[in-house]
Amino acid sequence: MQARVKEDGMIKGIIGYKVLDYKDAEPIFMQLRSHAMQYKGFVTAENLVSEGDFSVVIMISTWETIENWRTWVGSKGTLELLQQDRIDVTGTPRITAYRTMPTVSSRGTLIRRRSLPPQSRALVLQK
Repeated sequence: MQARVKEDGMIKGIIGYKVLDYKDAEPIFMQLRSHAMQYKGFVTAENLVSEGDFSVVIMISTWETIENWRTWVGSKGTLELLQQDRIDVTGTPRITAYRTMPTVSSRGTLIRRRSLPPQSRALVLQK
């Protein structure tokens, strides 16, 4: 049985590359971010490089809805940006999206993990 996800929360779109030098990805990510800023629902973007393997880089963009993400990632402009300047990029980019999970309930209390002992459980947030 597959769990159903509540459809609120931001979308985190992730584009990952394997590169020869992580600095080679900077222009690609800057162009992707600039292009994304023109689309409805874009919130922010950040670029990360793996501490364990400097050849692995990702751009995480935040979107208001999955539809906003899909519109941008499937646009002609985005697809063209993902295909250009590929000389220094090895392989094809990995593209995925995730929905954020709330850590605070609608009543202002932290969501607690039942497996933690009572003394480790989070306190109620003050509104």
